This record gives sequence, C-alpha cells and structure tokens, in this order.
Amino acid sequence: MGKKKKEEEEKKNKYHKEYGPWSNSAYVMKSLFKTEPKMKVIITLGIIASAVSVYLWTFISKFVIDVITRQDDVMRLVRIMAILCVIQLITTITQSCTKWTNWFRFINGRFGEIIKKNYKFMTQRYQNLENKDILDCYEKASRATGGNNNGVEGLMHAIEEFLLCAVTVTIGLIIMGTLSVPVAVGMLALALINFFIKNRTNKYTKKNIWDPLATWWRKDNYMNYTFTDFAAAKDIRMYGLKKYLIGKYRELGKERIEAQKRNELIWWVCGLIGNILWLVAESGLYAWLIYSVINKNLTIGNFTLYLGSAASFFNYILSLLDNINTILATSREVDDFRSFMDIDKDLNETCQPIPTLDKFEFRFENVSFKYPGAEKFALKNLNITVKSGKKLAVVGLNGAGKTTFIKLLLRLYEPTEGHIYLNDVDISTYDRDEYYKLFSPVFQEVILFAYPLYLNVSMNTVAETDKERAIKCLEQAGMKEKVAELKNGVDTEVLKVVEDDGVDFSGGEKQKIALARALYKDAPVIVLDEPTAALDALAEAKLYQDFDKMVEGKTAIYISHRLSSTQFCDDVAMFKDAELVEYGTHESLLKAGGPYSEMFNVQAQYYLENENGNEELNAG
Repeated sequence: MGKKKKEEEEKKNKYHKEYGPWSNSAYVMKSLFKTEPKMKVIITLGIIASAVSVYLWTFISKFVIDVITRQDDVMRLVRIMAILCVIQLITTITQSCTKWTNWFRFINGRFGEIIKKNYKFMTQRYQNLENKDILDCYEKASRATGGNNNGVEGLMHAIEEFLLCAVTVTIGLIIMGTLSVPVAVGMLALALINFFIKNRTNKYTKKNIWDPLATWWRKDNYMNYTFTDFAAAKDIRMYGLKKYLIGKYRELGKERIEAQKRNELIWWVCGLIGNILWLVAESGLYAWLIYSVINKNLTIGNFTLYLGSAASFFNYILSLLDNINTILATSREVDDFRSFMDIDKDLNETCQPIPTLDKFEFRFENVSFKYPGAEKFALKNLNITVKSGKKLAVVGLNGAGKTTFIKLLLRLYEPTEGHIYLNDVDISTYDRDEYYKLFSPVFQEVILFAYPLYLNVSMNTVAETDKERAIKCLEQAGMKEKVAELKNGVDTEVLKVVEDDGVDFSGGEKQKIALARALYKDAPVIVLDEPTAALDALAEAKLYQDFDKMVEGKTAIYISHRLSSTQFCDDVAMFKDAELVEYGTHESLLKAGGPYSEMFNVQAQYYLENENGNEELNAG
C-alpha cells in the first residue's frame, strides 16, 4: 500500500469505530425498548409460542403412532389430541400476532434512529459538512438506517430471530442428544464450520466491496437530486445536458453492477460450500436413524419424533447460524451509524451561557484558518475588533477571505490558529446555540423552505410564531405588494415541492424574504454576506441604504466585493489574498491611496457612468 493511500485509510479510520456485536445489540435493543416499552413482553411471548409450535406437532405424531401401535383407549387419544390442538391454535395465533406487531414496532424504532441521525447532521459543527470523510461516514450511517433488513432494523430482526432459534435449537439438541450425543456433536460441528465460512465472507464483502462504495452512494444521491432539481431544470433543457447526465449515470451504474457481480460470485461459492456441508450432515443423520430402526433400537413412534425433530433442528440451526452472521453483518453497519453519531462526542466544548450584553465587542487575535484538506490558508493572521452599535463594511475581491471571516465570526468555523473573543471571553467556551442567537445573517444564497411564507420568515413552529410580526417584517422588507397579490397571503405555501399551489419567488423577492427573516429574528448583530450579488451596483447601494435605516442602532456588518456599503459605515475592512490589508474609515482609506482607494476609484467611475446614462434616458 502506497504512503498516500495509507494516510487516506488512517484518516478514514479516524471516524470509524468498532463497537462489537454485543455492544451494538445492547444499543439497538435499548433504543427500541425506549421507543416501544412493551417490546420486552411481546418478544418473550413470541419466542415461547414459536418454540412450542415447532415441536408440538412432532410430539403429537409420536403420541398418535404410539397409541395406535399399543392399541390404547381411543377416547383418551381424542381428549389429549383436542388439548394439544387448542395449545397449537393458541401458539399459532400468538406467534402470528407478535410477528405482525413486531414488524411495525421495529420500523418505529428505526425511524427513531433516523431522527437522531438527522438531528446530529443538522447540529454538528458546520465545518464538518465540507469534510469528505465525514460526509462518507454520514452516507454509511444513512445506509444503516435505510431499510428493514440491514443496519439498525436488520439487527433488531436478527436478535429476535436469534433468540427464537436459540431456544428451538436448544430443545432440538436435548432431543437429539437422547438419541446419540456423537450425532448431535457432529451436526453442531458441521454447523459451526458453515458459520465461520459465512462470517468471513460477510466481513470480506463489507470491507472490500460495500465500504468503498460510500463515495458512490454520495454521487448517486447527487445525480438523482440533480435530475429532479427545479433550479437545475432550466439549464438541463437549455444547454442540452440530458445526454451528458444520463451518460454519467450509466458510468455510475456500471461501477455498482461490477461490485454486485463480485458480491454475488463470492456468495455463490460460499453457498455451495454450505450446501455440501449440510448434505453430509443430513445424510449422516438419516443413515443413523434408519440403522437404529433396523436394529430395533428405536420404536416407530420415536423414529417419527427424531425424524421430525431432526428436520426442525436442521432448519433452525441453519437459521440460528444465519442469524448470528446477520447479527455480525448488521452490527458492522451499526458500527457505521454509531461512528457517525460519536463524531465530535469527545470534543471538549464548554457550554457556559452568554450573559446579558448591553455593550460588546468581538476581537480576533492572530486568527488563521485553513479548510479541511487544503494546503493554503483561507485567512492569515487576522487581528480585528467589531464593536457594538457600529457598522462595518467588509470589502475585497472574490476569494479575498471575506466570507471566511464572517463564518469564523458566526462560529460556523473554528480557527485553525488563534482565538476569537466576545468581551474578552473565548467564544468557544459559550454554548453554540446560544451564540448563534446573537446574529441575524443574510447569506448570498437564499434558501426558502416548503412551508407557508410567514414560517419562512419566523423560521420557527406555528405555535411559537408571531404571525403579525412576520407580516410587518415582510412589509418593511418591501414585500407588501407581492403578499397582497398572493391568493392566501402569508399563508401561501412556498415552492411546489409539497403543494401544487406553492409559489416560486424571484431572486429579488427571495432576497427580501431573507431580509424580513433577519428583521424578525431581531438579533443584536446583523450580517449581510453579499445577498445582493445578483443586483447591479446602484440597486445594491440603494438596498443597503434602505436596510441600514431598518436596523438603525444595531451592529451591522456588510460584506461585498463592491463598495456600495462603505460610505454609510463607521469602518471599512479591506481584505486581499486572505489577509486584512487595510482598516479604517472610508475617508481615511481614500486618503491613504492604498488598495481600497484604487478599488473605490475604479468602481466610482462605473457609478458615474450609470448615473449619466440614467440622466440621458430621463431627458429623452
């Protein structure tokens, strides 16, 4: 294995833990019993009913043959048969009911784990979302909760079946042991050989076939999402991307089919070996039974008992060992699930509450940041202070480090080097969710959700939303006329993903909804991270000025590669090549004649040209 490949394997293993089948079995059953407390009783009843049901008819057959051969009282036979049939009926009904109810309760248990997984994904550190290995880890965790017969739910089913088979096989061993201990031991030995072969096969296929496909599943999910993504639909049609996308998907399909072929071939060989072993076991047992009858060591009734018990024993010992292998296989998938759930579990994050702040300041002290897997720093040795009540313009060309600075301030990223302080306290010591409440950000890419418009403003539940306040914020953001046009007003469903009468808003309208969202949250710090990138420079300047009036008295940070926000801000921070190169007032930076002055003069010419053009149009 090459050095680079070895390093990649070690990096992946950093996020993968092996908890073992005992620990994983305890984990899933504990989770199940927490969700479904009655399952302990239901599973126990099902096991007893199934075990009784398996051997009862075998004993009935033996009893009937013995009575007939001994010419016993027929009425006694009828009475006992009636009792046994009632017992069989009760066990059959119990078995059927428990299996039916268990199925739905297991699904409910799996859904509980899906909720945990999704909550974990939404609450983990934001920077994890840009880590390929963690995304692969999440994909494997999703696979572990994605079906009835694998991962979490598969392990639940396997444990139930294992307990049933264990009881049934134990009874079978006792019965077979009364016939011949060597025969029982021989059958058990062949079964164990078959078990070890299947276990090794399971382990091999997971490690060498299915684990490497984690990246494949991410690609597959992306392709399926792209095919149906409304935002991509126009480009797909106008630029003729259909053939290209289908071609890429076919290539992806070939990779999956090749993996499936390898898997099927390996399991075919494994199954063939298993069938040969069981043919030997069955042949040996039947030969022993026939020999015992011929030598009059067995009565006809006992022959029937042993023959029936042997058939049940064979079936259930096969099932028992298959279930052990299933437990081991699904346990490895539960390893994937729990590994994802335990990411950052040992991260020593103190969670002290944020005190009430009348005045505050954020201070960056020698802060540098490097994205996961990147060689270069996205931000280097940053020292800057953001004071309460002040307006800060953060400017620079694309890729200068502006957005990285904001994401560090919002604590979406943690510094690679240095510290960020809020009133001289390191922000990493504060509760993360409490810290997020300090900010009302408006990002460049506005995301709307398939919920009513007013909930897209409040970003909260119906019960915890002040509807009138949401309406007021939409009006402040310039959406009054648009809302009046909507048939259901602020109750209008956004997007057509869920509701047919949902509304898709234009880019400008989305920006206004995002501004209303920031106003509704009413946090002490407002952040506008290039939300107006789609607007021209003059329209951007007007929007910033209007929004500045709405948030008067609050701390506001305006990020842009254009300089429309700088003149009404208290301070300007100029970023270039991942560094803060200038800091001061608009006037002082113009006088300095540095990068800011140069950039401003170039853009000012554009403003003058646009204004002159508008004057000529108005005169015409």
